[in-house]
Amino acid sequence: MTELPHFERRFFQGDAEISQIGSGAIGGKASGLVSARSILDSVFPGRLFKKTKIYIPRMAVIACGCFDEFLELNNLRSFLSSEHSDDRIAHTFQKASLPTSILGDLRSLAQEVHVPLALRSSSLLEDRIFRPFAGVYATKMVANNQPSADQRFQKLAEALKFVWASTFFKEAREYRRAAECTDEDEKMAVIVQEIVGERHGPRFYPVISGVARSFNFYPSGRARPENGVVSLALGLGKTIVDGGICWSYSPAHPAAPPPWNSIDEQLKNTQTEFWAVNMGEISNYDPLREDEYMLRADLPAAEYDNSLRHIASTYDCAADRITPGTGREGPRLLNFAPVLTLNEPPLNPLIKLLLKGCEDALGSEVEIEFAVNINSLDPGDVRFAFLQVRPMVVSSARIEVDPLAVPAEKVLLYSEKALGNGVNRDIHDIVYIKPESFDAALTPQMALELEGINRRLLEQKRPYLLIGFGRWGSSESWLGIPVLWSQISGARAIVEAQIPGMSPDLSQGSHFFHNLTSFEVYYLSAPQTAGSTINWDLLRLQTHSEEGKLTGHVILRSPLELRVDGRSGRGIVIIHD
Repeated sequence: MTELPHFERRFFQGDAEISQIGSGAIGGKASGLVSARSILDSVFPGRLFKKTKIYIPRMAVIACGCFDEFLELNNLRSFLSSEHSDDRIAHTFQKASLPTSILGDLRSLAQEVHVPLALRSSSLLEDRIFRPFAGVYATKMVANNQPSADQRFQKLAEALKFVWASTFFKEAREYRRAAECTDEDEKMAVIVQEIVGERHGPRFYPVISGVARSFNFYPSGRARPENGVVSLALGLGKTIVDGGICWSYSPAHPAAPPPWNSIDEQLKNTQTEFWAVNMGEISNYDPLREDEYMLRADLPAAEYDNSLRHIASTYDCAADRITPGTGREGPRLLNFAPVLTLNEPPLNPLIKLLLKGCEDALGSEVEIEFAVNINSLDPGDVRFAFLQVRPMVVSSARIEVDPLAVPAEKVLLYSEKALGNGVNRDIHDIVYIKPESFDAALTPQMALELEGINRRLLEQKRPYLLIGFGRWGSSESWLGIPVLWSQISGARAIVEAQIPGMSPDLSQGSHFFHNLTSFEVYYLSAPQTAGSTINWDLLRLQTHSEEGKLTGHVILRSPLELRVDGRSGRGIVIIHD
């Protein structure tokens, strides 16, 4: 068990940047950050890289023992023995009393700290190599700017109870079931951590949030899988981990051109909104909402805050070209060119060193989360905050995929952008979104139909191939189908078909994507190009089960054959019926 110094009731003035409240385990996420502290000290002695300060934001971990005390004190295990809605669980937890053993420590936090805080889950099961539980539990941010310590304490207590409650929400229970874990296997520690960023009126946020992976499942151009991939966004990292639009690049080729055919496509596929902590008036008090203290703002707001100068480029209409920086008038494009091509600040070299150091320390490919703030009044004041590190699952088996060796009439799909590595011959069911019924405005309804099919097939222990349009698991319904993991947890292979107007790049930094890789779910992209489109005629010839308004369900007499070669990124789906 990781040993941490006890919280001294001096959050910023104490000697320890990571301390513990209560007894017991501190969970996977907190343990990862303790390891990260040692990695930073070995890779960056003095915690500086070309004047950039590298650090782990101050945090206190409310250990799992406090969680157990809370459940026992309020007899919540009896309540949780029956199924309840997420809202009912959250409401019951809010009404419950906190253990007296932690009241003094929480009160001291509320008394001393006046900056925004994030309360992040750190369960026993989180961030393991094969089942990371990425994004399954809640993180709640609080503005923490109320005028009295009593009010700040109340908001801190509400956020803590909400994160504890998320341990038993439907999504978490379904994930545990898929991971073959029980509710009794899980306990929840909670990290209380300062949020990285700067205040701009009602908005508090970092200039850059990022997720970096040391292995790239979808390399393009000159990039190789082992070069890794980085996703960057303006504002809080919710944009990336929820599968929103962000900027992705290979650390080996940070200045490589984007995968778009025209400037018009670049402008259409750039981030236009960002997340921030709401430091202003809260119009809708609701402790049952994870984003209660968050707001979305647009790029003009960020420009007003002087936050775009290091991350944006400008479209020069007269010259019909994109130029780095915001020194001229014109539409802004968030391609992070100033930091990636001019190294001001040197973000990419720092990320490469950090990925290598984490790989060496953990002995596997890794994913890291970070935030960077560049002082709007002093550009020389740059702070790189290391927020999380978790191992990745990457298979090395050698699989051959040759589309010419299979009769064309048996190929449902051939893809040159496939994730995973291996062969599957156990799937008899294909669930798909009907192309003739597809409407981006109906994607939430599609998710609900899929949830019903997924539940029935899980009960029957029938794995299936899932086919849909746009980006799976995105929180933005206009980018694709906004499913939660629990709504498609029985899928062993997923196809992402692209259509005009809905062709986002693959979001490798999202929590949804990380769970796909950890469960070894095959993922195939089917762009609208010759040889990669889905053979819908072949699918329609198969025997259909009961259909929904927007979904279809095929049952094959013989199992399909799915082959994915992780070395080349090629995959093929063959129907033998």
